[in-house]
Amino acid sequence: MNLVGLLEPLGLACREAGEAIRAVRRREFAVEHKGDASPVTEADRAAEAIILAALARHASGVPVVAEEEVAAGRIPELRDAFFLVDPLDGTREFVRGGDDYTVNIGLVRAGSPVLGLVLAPEQGRLWAGVVGGEAWVEDAERERTPLRVRPPGELLKVVASKSHMNEATRRFLTAELPGAELVSVGSSLKFCLLAEGTADYYPRLSPTSEWDTAAGHAVLMAAGGRVDGLDGKPLGYGKPAFLNPGFAATAGWQGPRLDRFLTS
Repeated sequence: MNLVGLLEPLGLACREAGEAIRAVRRREFAVEHKGDASPVTEADRAAEAIILAALARHASGVPVVAEEEVAAGRIPELRDAFFLVDPLDGTREFVRGGDDYTVNIGLVRAGSPVLGLVLAPEQGRLWAGVVGGEAWVEDAERERTPLRVRPPGELLKVVASKSHMNEATRRFLTAELPGAELVSVGSSLKFCLLAEGTADYYPRLSPTSEWDTAAGHAVLMAAGGRVDGLDGKPLGYGKPAFLNPGFAATAGWQGPRLDRFLTS
């Protein structure tokens, strides 16, 4: 596959999915709950259908692991390369009327993300990147700016989850980053803030699904950043149940191991 060449059509698919989500939001909609108690709406399903159709056209034959497909029990047989799709990351924020939700498409090869697209529909901003290729953010007027993480400074800006801040994360921040500026942001936007050089560190000491992180992970890596698991090794994909126990995303440097804060 020509990965850089995929960014254009998949970016258009993200924008189409984003418009479908916003159309649902402009009227009343029902909120259901899946087996894990997480919310789902018709906006999630409409966006996912658009993305699946685009992937069938532009990357035919590559397996797609999509959040709502998995919830329905439809999981493809994985190969060396596969897509991870979260059509609406931050559904809780979406339901509450917040703007911190995203549309996500990530491509994994040999266990590592190699391509990612993240759209923030309410901002009209699209972050995209190919690891070893290019990385850019496109605004609502379709103007593009290259992405690059910023070099380490004396004062760290840390981004953390709005909905999933837990005691382990608080212990870590107190012990390792007592002087850092902390900003709470929803969804995969946290990866994008690191990629565009407006934040430095994103620790996550609670579980996520791989479709939550693959797209943002790829964008961040393409911009010069990195994402490590709780054990300090690069975060990989294709794990059992597609589950990430936790991770640390940075602007390119390796931070302290996080696993000891889960039991301390």
